[in-house]
Amino acid sequence: MRILLIGAGGVGDAIVKIAATRHFYEHIVVADFDLSRAENSIEWVRKRNGEEKASQFTAAKIDASNAAQIVELTKAHNITHILNAVEPKFVNTVFSAAFTAGVHYLDMAMSLSEVHESDPFHLPGIKLGDAQYAVHDQWERSGRLALVGIGVEPGLSNIFARYAADYLFSDITEISVKDGGNLVVRNEAGEEIFAPSFSIWTTIEECLNPPALWTRDKGWHTTEPFSEPEIFEFPEGIGNVECVNVEHEEVAMLPRSIRADRFSFKYGLGSDFIGVLKTLHMLGLDGTKPTRVRSAQGPVDVAPRDMVVSVLPNPADIGPLMTGKTCAGTLVLGKDKNGRERATYLYHAADNEWTMANYESQCVVWQTAFNPLIALELMAEGIWRGAGVLGPENFDAKPFLDLMSSSVGYNIEWKQQERLPASPLRQP
Repeated sequence: MRILLIGAGGVGDAIVKIAATRHFYEHIVVADFDLSRAENSIEWVRKRNGEEKASQFTAAKIDASNAAQIVELTKAHNITHILNAVEPKFVNTVFSAAFTAGVHYLDMAMSLSEVHESDPFHLPGIKLGDAQYAVHDQWERSGRLALVGIGVEPGLSNIFARYAADYLFSDITEISVKDGGNLVVRNEAGEEIFAPSFSIWTTIEECLNPPALWTRDKGWHTTEPFSEPEIFEFPEGIGNVECVNVEHEEVAMLPRSIRADRFSFKYGLGSDFIGVLKTLHMLGLDGTKPTRVRSAQGPVDVAPRDMVVSVLPNPADIGPLMTGKTCAGTLVLGKDKNGRERATYLYHAADNEWTMANYESQCVVWQTAFNPLIALELMAEGIWRGAGVLGPENFDAKPFLDLMSSSVGYNIEWKQQERLPASPLRQP
């Protein structure tokens, strides 16, 4: 297996560091528009794991918006698998380039949605991932696998849902992905600052778009951003966090292959974070179309959202300033294998202090990074096999979770926690 990793930002850098502990691949080409980022990731491996391991990595410069360049680099290095670790706005380009090059493909975020033109808060327009699922047949005929949405959310959350459906439940009423944490970022003066732990470009996209839901009576439909607030008690000492509906891939993915009455995704943003996002939207600073701006050097065209990204701290760099934990999990409600009411929260929690000490990666990007590597290892071993455009929920979850938690695997603990089956939503 020869892998082309496109993107050496926070997640891509963590992928390289975790991959250095595994042996299932022949070579990994680490490619980024900023060549120094790829080189720095490999240098970290050289210092921590030695020259022999570092020799399994090569740095390369790439423009993720240039499909021809991706195809050329793929062929030059005899790549068999492309792992996409760049912003979702590049998904279509990298995805199509992988098909053109005739290689397998993985990503952690799917093609972007487009809102319904006349009724955005009730009807879906183009859903997340629709552009990729639309070409499933072409990928299947080619015999190549496009494993989409294999980060932590989507990704590990989908695997938890599949595991629950196969091994824990006989009938499922609801699958609701719940993401929350108690992370705090402070500047050098000790003052708490607004510094999202993941790509702010992606955060704006998923939080301000109309969230999608799926119910058995309506199918896919949408609602207002930040709707249906509830208090969810997260484990590992995180505690109660207000969660709201957010647009996310799981709702577009899971109903295709798992039977349940309702699917949702809720994110523990907190009132302050929601307030900032609403202000950005009110001021038009969430826009993605270039706007003419006057400057001392003359007029320039700048997308407002790109400007916001440029003035906020880089998520890859805030690890030393961050404290707390993040938790990604899937709450499943229904009946167990004996027909009794059951509610189970399957989750993984990451402590920023631990990830910084062991990988020099902040916990949110590290938690995303290990999932595509586990999937690649299962593919290398022939355990996960398939063709077409498929999500992780299309594969047996047990081998993934076993490899994830095994002491000779990734040694990453996941847990399941029983909840009160009939407990209503707690309104804040």
